Amino acid sequence: MKKRLKSIIAILIILIISVLGYIITIKLNHNREITEQIKMIPDFSFETLEGEIFTQKNLKQLSTVFIYFNSECESCSLETIKLKKRLTDFENKEIIFISYENKDSILKFARKHQLYNKENIRFLEDKKGVFSQIFNIETIPYIFVYDREKQLKGKFKGITKIDKILEALK
Repeated sequence: MKKRLKSIIAILIILIISVLGYIITIKLNHNREITEQIKMIPDFSFETLEGEIFTQKNLKQLSTVFIYFNSECESCSLETIKLKKRLTDFENKEIIFISYENKDSILKFARKHQLYNKENIRFLEDKKGVFSQIFNIETIPYIFVYDREKQLKGKFKGITKIDKILEALK
């Protein structure tokens, strides 16, 4: 009886290790695919607050900072406040704020932080959460930095020092 129990336990342990190994392999492969997919700015299509379609073709020939945010996220507000204080450091750079929230919430956030209608800043609505799928976003704020050749130079989870973002833009 003890021998049979030991055999069953051994088989269960091997089965659990195999399943965990499979899950880890799937996750690693998915992460590699995402990394490859976002090396260059991927195709996207979102709506501006004015209801116009905005795609990667609308981006200026500038370095671009994408900020995925939520208007009720305290960390997102803190990050935006820090960024606004250093806005002059982002001249000749394009800043794109993207949220899955409705336009009213996004507009309220943009106006609260006095960033609405700034020349180099856009706010986009991602109704279907496509951006978070493309970039495999698990938390907010999430920041992606691309150079003028549209190549990824940095990605940052959570509150990030503005100097780190600017360093990635160099």
